[in-house]
Amino acid sequence: TLLRRVKLFEALDQRFTLYIFEFDPTGEPAKAELANATQILEYADNLSSDAPGGSVDRHDLEKYIRRCTPNHVSNSSPARFLYHKSMYDRVVNTDEVTVSISEYAGEYPGTAVGDRENKFWIDCAMSRVIPMVVLRGVLRLLTNHDLHLIRVHVDMVSDHDDPSVPATERSAEEEVGGVTLLRLLVADRGEAASLLTDERGTQLTKHLERMKWYDERVLKLALDQHPWLGLDRAEIIVGLLSMLHGPLHKTNPWAFLQSSVFTSVAEERKITIAARIADLFLDKFHPDTGKQMVDDYSLFQKRAEAIHQDIQAGVATGDPAGAILLEKMLEAVDSTLRTNVHRDDRFSLSLRLRPDIMNGPNEDRENPYGVFFVTGRRFSGFHVRFRDIARGGMRLVTPRGPEAHSFESSRQYDEAYGLAFAQQLKNKDIPEGGSKAVCLVDTHSGLSTPLKGSARSHSLRKSVKAMTDGILDLIVEPDASRGERPLVDYFGSPEFLYLGPDEQVIPEDIVWIAEHASKRGHPSPTTFMSSKPGAGINHKEFGVTSEGVNVYLAEALRFMGIEPLEEKFTISMTGGPDGDVAGNMLNIMNRDYGENVLVVGLADGSGCAEDPDGLDMQELLRLFREARPIADFSPSRLGARGKVLSADTEEGLRARNTMHFRVRADVFVPAGGRPSTVNVDNYADFITVDADAAGKPVGICPVVVEGANLFFTPEARQKLYDEAGVIIVKDSSANKTGVICSSYEICSSMLLSDKEFLENKPAIVADVLCNLRSIASKEAKLLFREFRNYQGSLPHFSERISYAINGLTDAIRESLEDEEKLKVQHTLRDAPIGIPTEEELLPLFRAHLPKALVDLAFDRVLDKVPQAYRLNAYASSLASRIVYQEGIHFVEAQPKPRLASNAIKYMRAQKELEAFVERMREGDISEEDKSTVEQIVKLNGVRSRIGL
Repeated sequence: TLLRRVKLFEALDQRFTLYIFEFDPTGEPAKAELANATQILEYADNLSSDAPGGSVDRHDLEKYIRRCTPNHVSNSSPARFLYHKSMYDRVVNTDEVTVSISEYAGEYPGTAVGDRENKFWIDCAMSRVIPMVVLRGVLRLLTNHDLHLIRVHVDMVSDHDDPSVPATERSAEEEVGGVTLLRLLVADRGEAASLLTDERGTQLTKHLERMKWYDERVLKLALDQHPWLGLDRAEIIVGLLSMLHGPLHKTNPWAFLQSSVFTSVAEERKITIAARIADLFLDKFHPDTGKQMVDDYSLFQKRAEAIHQDIQAGVATGDPAGAILLEKMLEAVDSTLRTNVHRDDRFSLSLRLRPDIMNGPNEDRENPYGVFFVTGRRFSGFHVRFRDIARGGMRLVTPRGPEAHSFESSRQYDEAYGLAFAQQLKNKDIPEGGSKAVCLVDTHSGLSTPLKGSARSHSLRKSVKAMTDGILDLIVEPDASRGERPLVDYFGSPEFLYLGPDEQVIPEDIVWIAEHASKRGHPSPTTFMSSKPGAGINHKEFGVTSEGVNVYLAEALRFMGIEPLEEKFTISMTGGPDGDVAGNMLNIMNRDYGENVLVVGLADGSGCAEDPDGLDMQELLRLFREARPIADFSPSRLGARGKVLSADTEEGLRARNTMHFRVRADVFVPAGGRPSTVNVDNYADFITVDADAAGKPVGICPVVVEGANLFFTPEARQKLYDEAGVIIVKDSSANKTGVICSSYEICSSMLLSDKEFLENKPAIVADVLCNLRSIASKEAKLLFREFRNYQGSLPHFSERISYAINGLTDAIRESLEDEEKLKVQHTLRDAPIGIPTEEELLPLFRAHLPKALVDLAFDRVLDKVPQAYRLNAYASSLASRIVYQEGIHFVEAQPKPRLASNAIKYMRAQKELEAFVERMREGDISEEDKSTVEQIVKLNGVRSRIGL
């Protein structure tokens, strides 16, 4: 049931108010006909071009009328109707809001309302909102501004023309109401005309424009609990508390539950100090006062010290937990380097942080390069990256209830950190470092029932938009031509980050992010988001991650003595047939191994299916093609020992949650599921006893290939290896090809127009897939070679490969900009090598890119690809080449100060050897060449022969 119209009438004596709500239970509201709008059309026809607002296009007006409801058309004056249309035109199919405040002109003569004094019309047009939610907030805001409500008119106008499209086929935005038009008549209890001339009117306009983006906790704190506080300060307080829940929870999990944090700060003696902290935050980044603090930071420190003293004097003794909370908020203000708080058109509140603010007590781990925090209506998000130029996906986390949400909030930053760190290890083959964005969406709080259907989808899509826009606020230069002022910046450097899709991010989000980056003035908007459905390489469509997982799967099976091309093997998986990695794994395994692969267990959010004789592959592929979950597996296609269980039942939920602990197979591929599913507390459930080996502990599955990130914790991986010999191909190796594909897509966006990419997409995609399999194969062979020849677990060697490549990349990258770094790396017997020219380095980048892209546009690299990105590409390409060819011990054995110079000498020597090999092929071998061959064979032939 959708709200379509609201009207409010107040009795003359103000003792009675009538609200009229019109609902549409069908989702298909009646649309106006031109016959309903005779007066409006005549009025519009008589308007001259020099009238206010100009003349009206008849066709456009008729189109708009048909989008309105009959009541809205019939009950609106022609002038007001056209004015609302102009507001509609400004916001339709955008996420904008437009507000207008005007003096009341006595439209209701002969009534108490007819008195014009201190009365004003407030007109507002909001696109893509839930009308009832917005109306509640607006009415509370008016009370806070000391405005008395006399009349309310709320109308919803569709943003599409085709009434034949059923509601079930419309987007979330269409389902929540198109454009909402609010018309409010208010009486100002302040001074005459103050709403038009005072700062209060400006503030009211700003807050109305942002109403759709405010979180309910902000509205509650500022409008209900402490009306003196103001929305700006309330938003900062709520934002800081949301951000700090994780580290506070580590300090004392019982004192700092999510709900208690917000309850505690609202207490009288703490809220006044919290308000001062918010004021300090506002002043630190105000375009005027902030510049003074940038020049003289002692101005900030003096005010911060005064607040600290007041916390100790007024709170610490009687409320130590409250003092810790306030001190952490104060520290967070100091640790904020950039924010969008003073942008009036923002969708969210975003902060660029010094990463150490997010550490818990005595937490000793590598700090990332940068952390962004973004918060808004029903969401909070962290973006963590480990290098300046970094790439990683955005995922949405939607807990099933308030308790689950509180738990996820306490570990949200750690999840983003862990995923970004894993991404850093994974991104060793590409120019970008590792990053991850985790957006936690609240679909429960303050609701009698959780958000479902289009309302839930709307909340998710809105969260993606608000988080993306908040990040863009902090990385895109303000547009001076639009009156945007530069942000007060305590960081001082431009920032480069690139997003990709992860869990619950849909194609609609991907397209919007790329388009919005362009609208916001991003210097290279098509590079900002990968996996675009058109001029991009969609991960799910082409199975790019699964192609790499499959390479590691085959190598692991061969290591265990199973040749998958010739022998049958069993596999269990988490992740549904409708999922990216799991679904494509089913498709690829069927392509490569046919009847040899037997899927004996598969679980996803909907339930699980199990059959020790193997589930029907054609039925699994049907679910994959139709994008359906495992619970839709047809019972008629089950074998004699097979079963399908839905998570909607208690038995099915238990079976789904334990499938990976029960179903035995040759290999387990987690291709979906939450981080830390298998951890130090439950890893023993993955161990059983081998009846054929005198009770020897073995894994439920002896081999694991991690298609999903962080499914096993590091501690669980090591214990499973130590106690049961489980061989685990770590996520940073197994599923790395997805991010390599994203990097290729970004390079394509830099070098090709959309038209060129689309015209050559089949060839580009084919070469990308070929490269992905090749890169995965190089690491897989090295990984198992190291594991076979040296002591240690497989994850141990996976990490060492990543550390070797990343460490070498960093050393090379640093040296390419500073020749002095190279000079100090030589001994007296070394000849200076100097920084390589780009002419020397370009072949590295050429060899890294897909051949089709090289053929089309490699001559544009110097013009189109930023220098910082090129230097990263040269360094990562050379580093990965060296490690895959020579092994990790070759790099680890070198003194760190000589890494870069030795790498450059390696590059030059390899070029000489390639020329030498070419001469051998042509039969042009000199005596000097023969001597070289003899030397190479003597020095390296034995090691090469035995695979060390």
